[in-house]
Amino acid sequence: MSGPSLDGVLRSRLAAGETVLGSFVNLGSSLTAEIMGIAGFDWLVLDLEHGAGSEQLLAGQLQALAHTGATALVRVEGIDQARVLHALDAGADGVLVPRLRSVDDARRAVEYCRYGGARGVARYNRSWQWGLRAGTLAEADARVICAVQIETAEALAAVSGIAAVDGVDIVFVGPADLAHSLSLECAPDDPELLERVAVVAAAAREHGKAAGVLVGTVEQAAAYHDAGFRFLGCGSDSGLLAGAARHVAGELRALSAAPPNTTTVGGMSGR
Repeated sequence: MSGPSLDGVLRSRLAAGETVLGSFVNLGSSLTAEIMGIAGFDWLVLDLEHGAGSEQLLAGQLQALAHTGATALVRVEGIDQARVLHALDAGADGVLVPRLRSVDDARRAVEYCRYGGARGVARYNRSWQWGLRAGTLAEADARVICAVQIETAEALAAVSGIAAVDGVDIVFVGPADLAHSLSLECAPDDPELLERVAVVAAAAREHGKAAGVLVGTVEQAAAYHDAGFRFLGCGSDSGLLAGAARHVAGELRALSAAPPNTTTVGGMSGR
């Protein structure tokens, strides 16, 4: 198992202040995962919280991404040691941990990600090339990305402390859940929500971390980019497929409703 992401390229780029671009993969398909990886995203999140996939399908998706150069993260189902362990042992480059409410939650997420914390040691799995990979536990810890979601009012209030936790790499806004938690019914780029999440970008900047988000459109991503977010996600495999399918179906329906074009081409009837 080799690839650029295994050398910690994404963490290095974030540490250098770069903006990295990605999307979510939630169909549970290794084929759509591969397509998304080939498309040119810097990172992809395989979604086990809300997606159609499962831990049984995860290894195949990670294998499909391995040759694409996209960093492969897994959104686990919750702050659960076993879920984090399984994702990392399967070869994920890191995890996205949802539903944080406190600094203690962030500390637990980091501990579960690191051998220097509470990650169990085993080298006969995919993350260690089935025992053939050399290296120390500390070197492995230095590669793993720990992203935590700011999607509750409690987490937003504690975001400065969460961003300060050693080992948290990305503070990631879930705009839909966060807006709901704040009793806002609005789009991700609504000015009121953007004003509220400004503290996330500020906390990330203060503590040398990256602020991240997933939105539905490039226009919404631009608003977060302007707000100082550097881990920018847009769309998903299912959303992109559904949107493209609806667009093509609509164009075909409009075509079928129009009278046929009977102009001749090269002296021959177009019919």
